[in-house]
Amino acid sequence: MPTNGVRALEALADPTRRAIFETLPPAPRSVGELAAAVGVTSSAVSQHLRVLREARLVMMRPAGNRRLYSLDPRGLGDARDYLEQFWPTALAAYAAALDESFAAPGARSAQPVGARPTR
Repeated sequence: MPTNGVRALEALADPTRRAIFETLPPAPRSVGELAAAVGVTSSAVSQHLRVLREARLVMMRPAGNRRLYSLDPRGLGDARDYLEQFWPTALAAYAAALDESFAAPGARSAQPVGARPTR
């Protein structure tokens, strides 16, 4: 069973869902507003919002006879936490690649930014 972070990334893999998600940060929006902004039917937006809600990326609140959708920080945190587990390995690989490039024959020695080359 995938973690919440993986669910969030899977939900955002669909371009239409990602467009809906990216439309939400400025202010909560209704299904009709999202449909107009993204250029798909209200029915399609509703289906995509269901997936985004299950991934905890959006939340809904009633406002009169409308439902307004906004970003849900829980799902964003889940995705961030999932990706952060790879950060130490990525940094180590980057450091190793830098070390290797400077150790290669003919590589220039590292000098401080703005330093003049020595003769």
